Amino acid sequence: MIKSYIIMGIVTASLIISCGETHNPEELEAYFENSITTYNRKLTDVIVADIFTPPVASRIYAYSNIAAYEGIRFRDSTKISLGGQLNDLTLTTRPDANKEYYYPLTSMVAFLNVAKVLVFDIERIDNLRHDLLKDVQEIGIDKEIYENSISLGDAISSEIIERSSTDGYLRRTALPRFSVNKDPGRWKPTPPDYMEAIEPHWNTIKPFVLDSAGQFDPGLPTNFEISDNSQFYKEAQEVYETVKNVDATQLEIAKFWDCNPNISTTKGHVMYFQQQISPGGHWVHITAQVLDEKETNAVDAAATLAQVSVAIADAFISCWDQKYKSSLTRPETFINEHIDLDWAPILQTPAFPEHTSGHSVASSAAATVLTHIFGDNYAFADETEVPYGLPVRSYKSFNHAAKEAAISRLYGGIHYRPAIELGVKQGKAVGEYVIEQIDLD
Repeated sequence: MIKSYIIMGIVTASLIISCGETHNPEELEAYFENSITTYNRKLTDVIVADIFTPPVASRIYAYSNIAAYEGIRFRDSTKISLGGQLNDLTLTTRPDANKEYYYPLTSMVAFLNVAKVLVFDIERIDNLRHDLLKDVQEIGIDKEIYENSISLGDAISSEIIERSSTDGYLRRTALPRFSVNKDPGRWKPTPPDYMEAIEPHWNTIKPFVLDSAGQFDPGLPTNFEISDNSQFYKEAQEVYETVKNVDATQLEIAKFWDCNPNISTTKGHVMYFQQQISPGGHWVHITAQVLDEKETNAVDAAATLAQVSVAIADAFISCWDQKYKSSLTRPETFINEHIDLDWAPILQTPAFPEHTSGHSVASSAAATVLTHIFGDNYAFADETEVPYGLPVRSYKSFNHAAKEAAISRLYGGIHYRPAIELGVKQGKAVGEYVIEQIDLD
């Protein structure tokens, strides 16, 4: 099936070619300026509409951006392939020295080919590819360069798709569901819809860089105890009091960093989801915004997005490993059972265990990589949530933003403090390891 998609792409591209007499390199360069950031935003639209969970969304961004980088890196002879640097990723495709290519086109073809096999809305990705090729033809491109570029993108994406088909994603659905039992400290479904646990076997997904899902285990949460003089009770009490006394700034922070694409609302017998960007998607958009602001060249932009998205994907694998090892109950459950039956968090509690905070881990990992690339004090105004009805927020640095994303989970009432603080450390360790292991220059 995968190979048929690639073959169909080549055939379709060949059939619709109407170019050949006119080649407009300057107009092509203008068209492909910021193409990698533009197409990441378009991919986000698909991911949000398809209601993918945060871990799954992170995997889609990672594979798609790896493909985009591999398609354009040949434009800069100093750039090194991710093949052989990422776990079990072998990339043998190379340009033919006797042929000419337009690598920005190769990059976007590879990006869309990979995205297509990872999302549900295949038609939407097909339409993006169709529009891309139509625009390129209308601008004017040499027929042979056009065909060569698409064929190279198809070949690169085929190898990356092969890796995605063997990373455990397909196998995970055959594994047992998370079991709920009478252990009072064990996670159980939360209001309003009491959804079953999301991705209980995500730690079986093959990491991109990490040696294993448990390589940067953050340690166990505070020992579960019900007595009101226990440390665990005090941590729950902190969540309870924080929500009861939340101020306007804290409320704004909680809502800005909600990033829960699986918020559900039930009316009668119908459940529907409120469409939002995921934590990983939020940081991909921050990255895209910075790249556009700095007018980063296409090769370096693709390299940055590939590195950031790999860090986010491995952060989720690392985080989910401990989540289902400890399987700790959420604040909402504990507070309702032992402190206040009528208490509710500000944010809807996500449908997975407590420890550690996914947003804390992913944000810290992304911020660590971005700080390595752009420096400690890169100030920016985050516009990511504007399409979702929220205002712009400004930050002094990437770490400033990541720390705010982490503490937002306390303000929102969905995490105890240890999940936040240990999650930040866990994410930083993942980000630093990605920096250490990936060399693109």
